[in-house]
Amino acid sequence: MRISLKAKLTVSFLAVIVICGLVATLVGTQLIGTGVIRQAQEKVRNDLDSAREIFRQESENLKDTVRLTALRFFIKDALLNNDMQTLKEELERTRQAESLDILTLTDETGRVVFRFRNPAVSGDSQANDNIVSRVLSGREVAVATVIVPEAELRKEGADLVEQAHMEYIPTPRAKPTLETEATCGMMIKAGAPILGSDGRLLGVLYGGNLLNRNYKTVDKIKETVYRGVKYEGKDIGTATIFQGDLRISTNVLRADGTRAIGTRVSEEVYEQVLVKGLPWTDRAFVVNNWYRTAYEPIRDIEGKIIGILYVGILEEKFIDMRNRAIAIFLGIALAGMIIALIVSSFLAKGVLQPIKRLVFASHQWADGNLDHRVETVAEDEIAELTDTFNAMASSLKERDERLKEYTQQQIMKSERLATLGQLAAGVAHEVNNPLGAILMYAHLSLEQMGADDACRQNLEKVVAEATRCKTIVRGLLDFARQSEPNVEKSDVNDVLKRTLSLLENQALFQNIKITTEFSLSLPKAMMDRGQIQQVFTNIILNAAEAMAGEGELTVTSRAAQGESIEIEFIDAGCGIPRENLEKIFDPFFTTKEVGLGTGLGLAVTYGIVARHKGTIEVKSTLAEGTTFTVRLPLSMET
Repeated sequence: MRISLKAKLTVSFLAVIVICGLVATLVGTQLIGTGVIRQAQEKVRNDLDSAREIFRQESENLKDTVRLTALRFFIKDALLNNDMQTLKEELERTRQAESLDILTLTDETGRVVFRFRNPAVSGDSQANDNIVSRVLSGREVAVATVIVPEAELRKEGADLVEQAHMEYIPTPRAKPTLETEATCGMMIKAGAPILGSDGRLLGVLYGGNLLNRNYKTVDKIKETVYRGVKYEGKDIGTATIFQGDLRISTNVLRADGTRAIGTRVSEEVYEQVLVKGLPWTDRAFVVNNWYRTAYEPIRDIEGKIIGILYVGILEEKFIDMRNRAIAIFLGIALAGMIIALIVSSFLAKGVLQPIKRLVFASHQWADGNLDHRVETVAEDEIAELTDTFNAMASSLKERDERLKEYTQQQIMKSERLATLGQLAAGVAHEVNNPLGAILMYAHLSLEQMGADDACRQNLEKVVAEATRCKTIVRGLLDFARQSEPNVEKSDVNDVLKRTLSLLENQALFQNIKITTEFSLSLPKAMMDRGQIQQVFTNIILNAAEAMAGEGELTVTSRAAQGESIEIEFIDAGCGIPRENLEKIFDPFFTTKEVGLGTGLGLAVTYGIVARHKGTIEVKSTLAEGTTFTVRLPLSMET
């Protein structure tokens, strides 16, 4: 089925547009998608920095509260005077004013003097507590997040035990565990030394806030960082404090709208943060939704990982943003493709019109109308092509005329040779018999004539001239015979070598340097070895005579185009005048002196090459030399 050029151009333009559009769309959507998600992830990483600062500020506030309280003069006086009533009233007022879950006073050895939340329990030692121990040894303020066992919580108050107690709620993607509940609590705890005026350690004051079910910090993070923004009814940002992998303080909500207390972190985050101690900033499944999240470990005063601080942004918003951006980009890309297709159709039309004119002109030229020319419309590459076509038409016309003239000359030459051949055959047969009789009677007369006979010299001239006529007649018969060659596969190099070996030892070749350049990979050709050897012999003899027996003859064989071989003979002789080049293959044409040639050698050579369906060409420059080129096909089949 023939497909028009217009269809091909349209399909090509469409293919280019579609491919470019698809590549641009894929790259664009990928860049947009990754850009939006990268922006979300970068934001949540920055949000974690803000959350960490808020969490640290809570610790610093507690530290300052405990430190400033420990510096108050009434505490020192009360301790020195053992005035417990004043201590109880003032410190309880401070605990309630600063919203402290615990506030406890120890003596200089770490033994509890008074628990202001639970005054009934005292006298136990807190010297092994990490915060108290740090204050006792260093006499400086210490603050950290710590895990408080259930027994210690119970000393501070039964309500704190209840606040810290949590049952594990099954959570998708969480790490499997056999534990079902948590009884200890996570607390921000600070301690400060109480020093006398002489610098003597009088005791330690420590306080703390239990983080379990205490939403002050996480809600402050959410309000500060995300400002309460919602997306489709959901909080866009959330914050969580984990005790181990258990949510103890969070504003992440379950499906029923309650805080997801008791749920756990996903296993992949567990391994990254709690096991390896590395931050996690990536996509994560949080309770019942996907979030862009950031997690980092919470460490106690000794650097041990005891929990996780988390912030996250609802991924749904950014997915919708990405999808809208991609949809807009796709719309723009599609519109661009449609516009490009419309423009390309006009461009195709502009290209096709001059091509159609060129096609019409080519049909005209194929039909023989070489006078037809294509009109040039614009100055562009098509116009240049049009000018080239017009120049080609002019060149074809000129070449056609030359070819016709050459063909006519060849036909006339062939007809002339054929006529001469028929004439030569008739003349040869008619002359041959009388010449034979003349020679026979002349020889008989010479045999009967004495050596000193006055007529003997004349009779010898008759014999010589008759013999020369006999030679001319034999040449005429060879020229007129036109016998078909007896072909076989032969190596032209072998024929050349045989011909040269027969000639190079003759006296004519004593001062001639023969150079051979034979192609070693030359294929064999179908030829009559004897006739081709006669061709080579005639050409080589003519070359030797043209050089007057002195000079250089170069013989070259090589493969040629069109399944043929070339044999080239280059001599350094006197050359052939331009006006004689077209006559050298005519019978009886010779430039040699009378008696030195019959003018039939090259005519016979031409006939042999023609019967082998080959060609023979000659190029010559006066005083420089002549080149004969014989082309023979590998096969004589037409």
